[in-house]
Amino acid sequence: MSVSLSSHPAADLAPDRFKQAFRAYPAGVVVIATDAGNGPVGFTATSLTSLSLTPPLVSFGVATKSSSWPHVERARTAVIHFLGSDQADLAKRFATSGIDRFAAPTSWRRLPEGDPVLSDVAGWLRVGIEDLVPAGDHRIVVARVLESWQEPGRRPLLFHDGAYLSI
Repeated sequence: MSVSLSSHPAADLAPDRFKQAFRAYPAGVVVIATDAGNGPVGFTATSLTSLSLTPPLVSFGVATKSSSWPHVERARTAVIHFLGSDQADLAKRFATSGIDRFAAPTSWRRLPEGDPVLSDVAGWLRVGIEDLVPAGDHRIVVARVLESWQEPGRRPLLFHDGAYLSI
C-alpha cells in the first residue's frame, strides 16, 4: 500500500503554527554526516526514528533546499551521531549554514570504510542508505544500520521549545 502526501500546506494550518506544535515536543539531537566524494558534510537533526528491528532500519528527514541534500542524495552511507548533553555547541555548529562544519574546533576522523565520524559523541550508527522517499519539501532517508558504537552512561542532548536541554 502506498500513500501519497500533498506538498501543499493545509489551508487551515500555517507553517508557523505547525512549527509551534512541534516546539512543544522534545526530541533527541543527532548530527548526520556523510561523504559522497567531495569531502565531509553534516547537519543537525531531530527527526531520527527507528523503523525496524529485523532488518535494523532507521529514518531521518533532510530538507531538499539544505546544502547537505545534494551530498545525501548521492551518498551510499552515513554516520548518525548521538550527541551528549554537553554537546549543544556541536549541535549548533552543524545547524549553522555557510560554514565549514568540519573545520576546527570540530574533532573528527574517518572510519576504515571512509565515513566521517565525530569525536567524543555519546554514540553513533554507521548506516547504508537504502531509500529516499519524497515528503513535501524534505526527503525521508531510510537506512540500514551496519555498525554501532555507544559510550555507556552519557546523557542525551534534547531539543525542546527552541533550546538544547539535558535530562
